[in-house]
Amino acid sequence: MQDSSSAPFAQLLSLIDRTWGFRALRPLQEQAMQAVLARRDSLVVMPTGGGKSLCFQAPALLREDETTIVISPLIALMKDQVDSLRAANVPARFVNSSLTPDLRLTTFEELKARKVRLLYASPERLMVPAFQTFLHTLGVKTFAIDEAHCISHWGHDFRPEYRQLASVRAMYPEATFHGYTATATEQVRADIVAQLGLRNPELLVGNFDRPNLCYRVIQRVNLLEQVLEILRRHKGEAGIIYCIRRADVDELTAALKENGIAAQPYHAGMPPESRKKTQEEFRSEKCDLIVATVAFGMGIDRSNVRYVLHAGMPKTIEHYQQEAGRAGRDGLEAECVLLFGGRDPVTWEKIIEKSAESADVAPDFLPNAIAHIQEMARYCRGSKCRHRVLVEHFGQRFESPNCRACDLCLDEFDEEPQSQEIARKILSCVARVKEGFGVGQVVRILMGEMDEKVTKYRHEQLSTFGLLKQNNVGQIRDWTYQLIDQGMLDQTEGEYPILKLNALSWQILRNERQVTLRKTDARKKTKKSRAEETSWEGIDRDLFERLREWRKAAADMKDLPAYAVFGDRTLRELAAVRPSNEESLRRIHGVGESKSQTYGSEVLEIIASECRDRGLSLDNFEAAPPRTETAEIKPVSDRAHLYFSHFRKRATLEQVMQRTSRAMSTVVKYLCEFIESERPASIDDWVPKDHQTRVMASARKLGSLFFKPIFEDLSEQVSYDSIRITVAYFRADLENSVQQTS
Repeated sequence: MQDSSSAPFAQLLSLIDRTWGFRALRPLQEQAMQAVLARRDSLVVMPTGGGKSLCFQAPALLREDETTIVISPLIALMKDQVDSLRAANVPARFVNSSLTPDLRLTTFEELKARKVRLLYASPERLMVPAFQTFLHTLGVKTFAIDEAHCISHWGHDFRPEYRQLASVRAMYPEATFHGYTATATEQVRADIVAQLGLRNPELLVGNFDRPNLCYRVIQRVNLLEQVLEILRRHKGEAGIIYCIRRADVDELTAALKENGIAAQPYHAGMPPESRKKTQEEFRSEKCDLIVATVAFGMGIDRSNVRYVLHAGMPKTIEHYQQEAGRAGRDGLEAECVLLFGGRDPVTWEKIIEKSAESADVAPDFLPNAIAHIQEMARYCRGSKCRHRVLVEHFGQRFESPNCRACDLCLDEFDEEPQSQEIARKILSCVARVKEGFGVGQVVRILMGEMDEKVTKYRHEQLSTFGLLKQNNVGQIRDWTYQLIDQGMLDQTEGEYPILKLNALSWQILRNERQVTLRKTDARKKTKKSRAEETSWEGIDRDLFERLREWRKAAADMKDLPAYAVFGDRTLRELAAVRPSNEESLRRIHGVGESKSQTYGSEVLEIIASECRDRGLSLDNFEAAPPRTETAEIKPVSDRAHLYFSHFRKRATLEQVMQRTSRAMSTVVKYLCEFIESERPASIDDWVPKDHQTRVMASARKLGSLFFKPIFEDLSEQVSYDSIRITVAYFRADLENSVQQTS
């Protein structure tokens, strides 16, 4: 892999700064982009909101003679991404059934003219022979497969049409292939590599933790009342409510509307035009609450979803990680609440069994699916940090002893006063069945159930039979899993896990160790998470809301989603810093060159007006919210943006001096930064051609890049500034010459 200081990557960083206004990369983005630049296959696994799209979008923009093909599963997802790219002045297009004949013709003409850097298409479109022939005429060298987990049988969202991509490698043997996904276990990652035929790929797996999300699991008692309570916490904010069945969606939506909540339904049983209308209204912020089945989400790119509520347990941890992960994609605080009912796992098992009966599935499908369901139920019932469970599920370590962002670590549960007695009864029952049965049988015995599974082994004769009959099945099951999570009871692996006592179990049975269990049906008041405590520090809420209103109007004018204008993160930073001029504005996260030119004057006018009316100060950069990126890579200095814009227009040194009111030495300094960062085609606008030739000849003769020896060797006839600019432009070539001379 090439060094990140190399010319192509330096140009890429500058391009990202200009286009997207990002002055720092997120973890693994650099390595992912380097793999594309080096033309090496890759598989990139980053959590939702981790910045996967930029990993293939930015390198594609750098290659002015190529078109990168992006495989995307949904029309809505293509449209959202292309709209966002075009808002940043990136030449991107899509080809799908939504295009009119005229638009399709225009798109293909632009492709032929090499004007398009990114072309989005579905896997089905890629398999059309005529489309393949057309792509061959373009000489396509790079394919980016978004939502790559869809290709794997082991993935949570398998799509048969993605399997067709396995044949594309043979069609384009010289091209590189890059898979991108937010959700993939080690098994799924291996399957993606095999199915796509990736050759010696760069495998990049990001940190699955989402510290800005606060996870809560609440026992479902009265669904509507609990939902309304959560919605009150998020008044005026965007959210998604997921239900297991279509009927649940319709019923909950109707109930919310009766309570004055403007919710819209979404599920596969609705007419296509209704689903499209719902998506468009949510995308354009005309609607802020969607009640949906899992059919809703993959095609939604809205970054400012502040809460995701599950009205029932998701099917798998992978589903939950992706669905809950649609909250807080902008890196800001968000809440993920799961309302869990004890019958949810049974509901899912019945759904899976019914679908398996009507479909031709592999023999191991049903046991594997049920194991995933039980794993998700374990998450709901468990007493281990929610962040830890999710991170460790994907094979990563979670180092923090307290995430300060889940109901367990925030200590939102009451303690069970009879913890010790309950634990001893459960462990005693495990001992009485001679450590030969699983959770279900132990719970039945403690409940005193006289069913076939109990009487078959004469377990109704045990001294522990009915010891906890005053409690319900869910409570006893939850307590049992709490003991397992605390390491006080073991559970074997396999299709039929068995409970086993360990050293801690015996200490509890002998009353040598105390146990604390949490109540499953009582909670303390909800507390603020780590992200919520700092989310609005230094930010003027009134100015943020005024900017938000302007953003919606600006987006409606251009038929764009609001976040394609500016994300909430950018608006918050604007409301904290309150920039006074173009140079200050360009220092704000997410304000690229194109958006600064398009929206800058309006934004600055709003800020100036608000500050005048309310006596607020301007340019408060010390109040800027902390940046969450850990890979701090600054492509150019903060003050360089204005200078670079002049140099791109080939302004002379004297013109830049006049426009910036700066000394020549300062202008030359920024010109050298510009040259090193963007490698312009020539420096003839700033240094005469004959002076360049003389400087290069002198440097090679002297074996030195020091300015003074060159200045003296040229009889002081070429200025220091010209020498400095020339050396900056020809540095690599001159350094090689100097090394050979010495």
